[in-house]
Amino acid sequence: MGILAGFWLHLPAPALAQPPAAVRAPIPVRVVVVTTFELGADTGDLPGEFQNWVERFPLSQKIPAPATYHEVLRYNPELHVLGMVSGEGPTRMAAAMTSLILDPRFDLSHAYFILAGIAGIDPHAGTVGSAAWARYVVNGGAAHFIDPRQVPADWPDGFTPVQGDRPYQQPRPPVHSIAADMAYALRPSLVQWAYRLTRNTPLPDSPALKKQRQRYVGFPRAQEQPEVMLGDTISGETFWVGSLMNGWAERWVAYWTGGAARMVTTAEEDIALCQVLHQQGDLQAGGHVDPKRLLILRTASNFDMPPQGVSAASMLAEESHEEGMSGLKASTTAAYEVASPVVRELATHWAHYEKTVP
Repeated sequence: MGILAGFWLHLPAPALAQPPAAVRAPIPVRVVVVTTFELGADTGDLPGEFQNWVERFPLSQKIPAPATYHEVLRYNPELHVLGMVSGEGPTRMAAAMTSLILDPRFDLSHAYFILAGIAGIDPHAGTVGSAAWARYVVNGGAAHFIDPRQVPADWPDGFTPVQGDRPYQQPRPPVHSIAADMAYALRPSLVQWAYRLTRNTPLPDSPALKKQRQRYVGFPRAQEQPEVMLGDTISGETFWVGSLMNGWAERWVAYWTGGAARMVTTAEEDIALCQVLHQQGDLQAGGHVDPKRLLILRTASNFDMPPQGVSAASMLAEESHEEGMSGLKASTTAAYEVASPVVRELATHWAHYEKTVP
């Protein structure tokens, strides 16, 4: 007793009397622009997905983010728009988004999230250089798979649901379960609003894109000029190519959405973005974000299958480097040109959109 009493009595007075440090208010964020890669520096060289936002929007203020792949965020303090590079693939997207959402420096409680990135495109549905607002995101990475050389003769491919033992079985397993989250529907009114706002946006075109389109004889949609459209995306970590895989993806998207979605673009990160927002959502239950305030725009840098007479392996060799993608520059430009009016509209008229989701 005496020893303890003496210990407390001899604590330095300043330690007892010092007032708590002032708590800095979190940085307000109206819109989070999510990109997945940058080719080099954020400014001054060949643009990836992020550079146009930094230079043209602009996102002039740097904010350190050492726990993320890119290690820095960018911010526009006048419009309260935050930009990030997640890193490629669903694993990096999940890590970067979780880090951001749990970062006490930011108030994301009413923020809109807009993923603006490039993708492959189904030549049955569209062409390179086009921009597609997704209504649905389908998980293309969670499945059982048997090598096609060993599947039963009456199977269309070797993919089955994780909670199933044959392709496209009915009744369909749960879309959300302990096995996986297989599909997300984005808020229809918000997607339609973004599409109406941007559908007449001029998109980049070039002789190189025209030459690429002309190769796709027998694919009328692939030969049209780039356009802003509605188009759903399949998301997974495997970068697949070829007509057989394209056929699987079309069937897989239709299956998990009950025929409501049509596969248009192929990407990696979207399913992870949806999963994290929903896990961290539900503000009434103590969540940090509103998962219904999500938009996904994918712009087509390349086709996901070759034209007639070209093998899948040959196409893979052509497209194996980002610099070699047929529509890389056009697609990164289109991602900014189409998504930035939506970001600016939300941020500029925040008095309305803070409480009212389009």
